[in-house]
Amino acid sequence: MPNPLSAMLIERIRETGPLTVADYMQAALGDPVHGYYVTRDPLGAAGDFITAPEISQIFGELIGLWIADCWDAMGRPRRLKIVELGPGRGTLMADVLRTLKVAPAMLAEPWMVETSPVLREAQRMRVEANWAESLDDVPPGPLVLIANEFLDALPIRQFSRDGDGWRERLVTATADGAGLEWTLGGVLSRQDAGLPAALDAAGDGSIAETSPAAMALVRGVAARLVRDGGAALFIDYGTTTSRTGDSLQAVRSHQYQDPLAAPGEADLTAHVDFAALAEEATDAGAVVNGPAPQSLFLEALGIFVRAQVLKRGATPAQSREIDLAVHRLTAPDQMGSLFKAMALTDPSMPPPAGFP
Repeated sequence: MPNPLSAMLIERIRETGPLTVADYMQAALGDPVHGYYVTRDPLGAAGDFITAPEISQIFGELIGLWIADCWDAMGRPRRLKIVELGPGRGTLMADVLRTLKVAPAMLAEPWMVETSPVLREAQRMRVEANWAESLDDVPPGPLVLIANEFLDALPIRQFSRDGDGWRERLVTATADGAGLEWTLGGVLSRQDAGLPAALDAAGDGSIAETSPAAMALVRGVAARLVRDGGAALFIDYGTTTSRTGDSLQAVRSHQYQDPLAAPGEADLTAHVDFAALAEEATDAGAVVNGPAPQSLFLEALGIFVRAQVLKRGATPAQSREIDLAVHRLTAPDQMGSLFKAMALTDPSMPPPAGFP
């Protein structure tokens, strides 16, 4: 039997036809009544997944130092907006603001871009900040923006290679109207599908993905940096080149499940195409640094040195926890290779810390 959101989507499909993957993701994650991010706090052991700031305070401390370095490279503006997209429980921002006490001359003005009412309440328990629905709501001025595991949740479109063209992957209702299943649309050219030329050699049946939402957001961030000055840091899992593959996944209670099984009850994400986003940022006039593997980025910022400092006053059990957290953040078979860091800066800035 379909859950409430699935039933709503089945009725919508009956009335207007199959949904794109982007429309399906938008509804599953953001429906004002049944959307995943609207109805719950998904983080932690009791939730569905754990992000880097929840794994170790070291992550947020290093990001705070990265922001301080950017502020210095910007000429130390007296007031600096610290903007976070998708701030979760506010853990990262809390660690960042605590670390920025090393720069007492900075008047840090924190801004949290968050649409989930449940997560906003969690953030208010940890941070005194300003909240906004989108970056457009953040007033003008120099800024440093951070977005950790934000881009992967933005809606994607999927296309399947069919001979010389591509057919969009769509979500439709099953014949008995009791659930959802995949179908394909009509044949499109690569250009009409919005796919890069790098995919011209893809074989029949290959799946390609694009994220117009992510590309528009990165272009907007880049334009803002060029206009007002500053830097932006995106950390997410994904690829450094545009390639084929079905990366859409649903996670519930730390386990993978069918993305169509229970919309609104599982997190939906897809791998980030950093090459496509870098092109958008460059076209908008920003300078792109990276992407670099998360392990190399964090190592350059001093994660192993910071871990040793923390362990000096730690118990043996605490030391083991620190080691396990650092391993999870940096090991190639954990988050170290799959996750990438990419920074955008206005053209006047030197390369930021963490990027050779």
